[in-house]
Amino acid sequence: MSNWLEVVSVDEFAPGTRRVVDVDDVTVAIFNIRGEYFAIKDMCPHDGGELAIGELDGEVIICPRHGARFSIRTGAVLSPPAYEDVRTYLVRVVDGKVQINTG
Repeated sequence: MSNWLEVVSVDEFAPGTRRVVDVDDVTVAIFNIRGEYFAIKDMCPHDGGELAIGELDGEVIICPRHGARFSIRTGAVLSPPAYEDVRTYLVRVVDGKVQINTG
């Protein structure tokens, strides 16, 4: 059984943009950073707020509520007030489609 979910065509996902998708009642934010794709759970572990609407600084997403910073590459928390990492998902491109691993 495959845990890969197709989310968007590469042609529709320009560098510097992001997409938010619902995967089994979990909101996932997918980012295209200079042609590399990353996916994180779209929830700040500090207070449950959305991350994807925050400012993107290179490969860092800044929580719009309290300013916590997270690596979208690794999910690592980089500054308080958050102290827990955010979940990441594996991402791949197959036949021009961006897919995330939901397993």
